[in-house]
Amino acid sequence: MTRTLASLASLILLFLAASCPAQTAADSSTTTCTIDDSREISIDFQPVAFDVKKHVLGKEIPFGKVWAPGGKPMALFTNTPIVAGNTNLPIGAYTLFIIPDEHSWTLIISKSTDTSGKYNEKDDLARVKMQVGALTRPEEKFSAYFAHVAPTECNIRLDLQRDRAWTSFFVN
Repeated sequence: MTRTLASLASLILLFLAASCPAQTAADSSTTTCTIDDSREISIDFQPVAFDVKKHVLGKEIPFGKVWAPGGKPMALFTNTPIVAGNTNLPIGAYTLFIIPDEHSWTLIISKSTDTSGKYNEKDDLARVKMQVGALTRPEEKFSAYFAHVAPTECNIRLDLQRDRAWTSFFVN
């Protein structure tokens, strides 16, 4: 009887595992910068894939227009006050949009937490100029990650094909 119950339980678990939806490349990814045991900043984003043989900036992703990777803005979460550009941001959640340009990008920090992809300029808290550089080899997916560059400073780095844009967040 015990062996029959164990076999039945194994079959049920196998069925449940097989019926769960698989994650796809369109699923979001998270990057985190940990300052110390009690303070961190994280960003949730869509790792959108692009054909590396086809340059998308200025074409599929137009210069000078607000862009949300994968049609969804990035989500910024901070459990500590931070400074982005010249703007103080309290503890909370925000959405991030990008305006790519040929020689500079702008990171838009919005007070909205709507991740549907809708952008409303009235919700802007800050527009932060980003530095831009070239990567030695193209990245197949848009990605975001942090570099912890000083005890209370994290660079957010955005890679898209051969381009990298970055700016700093400072913890108060």
